[in-house]
Amino acid sequence: MSVIYSAGVPAEAAGSSTYKELSVFGDVFERVRAQYVTPPAEDKLIENAINGMLSSLDPHSSYMNAKDAEDMRTQTKGEFGGLGIEVTMEDELVKVITPIDDTPAAKAGVLAGDYISEIDGQSVRGLKLEDAVEKMRGAVNTPIKLTLIRKGADKPIELTIVRDVVAVQAVKSRVEDDVGYLRIISFTEKTYPDMEKAIKKIKDTVPADKLKGYILDLRLNPGGLLDQAINVSDALLQRGEVVSTRGRNPDETRRFSAGPGDLTDGKPVIVLINGGSASASEIVAGALQDLRRATVLGTRSFGKGSVQTIIPLGENGALRLTTALYYTPSGRSIQGTGITPDIKVEEPLPEELQGKMVTEGESSLRGHIKGQSETDEGSGSVAYVPPDPKDDVQLNYALDLLRGKKTDPAFPPNPDKAVVAK
Repeated sequence: MSVIYSAGVPAEAAGSSTYKELSVFGDVFERVRAQYVTPPAEDKLIENAINGMLSSLDPHSSYMNAKDAEDMRTQTKGEFGGLGIEVTMEDELVKVITPIDDTPAAKAGVLAGDYISEIDGQSVRGLKLEDAVEKMRGAVNTPIKLTLIRKGADKPIELTIVRDVVAVQAVKSRVEDDVGYLRIISFTEKTYPDMEKAIKKIKDTVPADKLKGYILDLRLNPGGLLDQAINVSDALLQRGEVVSTRGRNPDETRRFSAGPGDLTDGKPVIVLINGGSASASEIVAGALQDLRRATVLGTRSFGKGSVQTIIPLGENGALRLTTALYYTPSGRSIQGTGITPDIKVEEPLPEELQGKMVTEGESSLRGHIKGQSETDEGSGSVAYVPPDPKDDVQLNYALDLLRGKKTDPAFPPNPDKAVVAK
């Protein structure tokens, strides 16, 4: 869960006493390398030592080897070489939830509900889901053979599919009769462009005089790129500071503001959050709440108010280092506290999940940076969203507010009463 900068940051030299201590590390490393009961992997020893140092700082600082760094870049870019299917694991087989439109899998005839039993002739039984997914990803224009088990088919189906660039959808949208619904899944390089297209599609579907407003669903959104959180906020604002980041030195404070232009033409907006809303999603919720552009509904967010900078290292690895905390327009840090909704609405858990879901937040993470406003109450709440919108209490509460079936003093908010830092 993160807000990420990508930057090259110069390092300052340590004092001589520090280098003396480092010589002790060198002695220990040599002893382990030469005398441990079984020959250790030297690269793993060093990697684990680095991660031990970083994990002592906070839960979000870490070292990424070349593979981890590449995975992170793929995740934030929002596209990869692959087939274009959403999958899960069921009965030791990879089950296709849905093929993504206009991707190699969809064009080849893969259907929702298919089970993948073999990848390039090798059984998927015994594989973890992430390992199976890794096998299906690969370089663009390379072939892969899948063996599918399909209900109603009398024998397995074999397909050879050529991988292509697959764009991961960052924003999902739909029209709820007279309300536009936008769910931001994560903050990647594709988030703002996807949001722009989604709002245009909603406007084209529902006439302006019939459109009651928008629901921006940030539940279960773990965060991502800082600039995308700023762009999403800016898309709904005409002016005002969106967020500021403050590092170790006062002169490193950075402020980011919104410019003119509201993609929703000033229509009412309700933001949904829960314990799974973290980092970049909290920036958006906090900005829209402080500037009174939107009403925030749901339960307390995760409370991750720190910024990680990605610093490239040798051999294509990278250092992920916490370098700043971010602050909402009112000047509050939500580190360890989270965003408190304007309207608290609990999402009931189904009977099979009651007592099995633990409330987690930044404040419960071992070694987290203690927030300036953090209390024993902590941050976070249950992170659950019903799969069927008809059962979604928070969503339906928001719809009732937008349609005037329910009223609350917090809706609609008054922009003239925006809360900003003095």
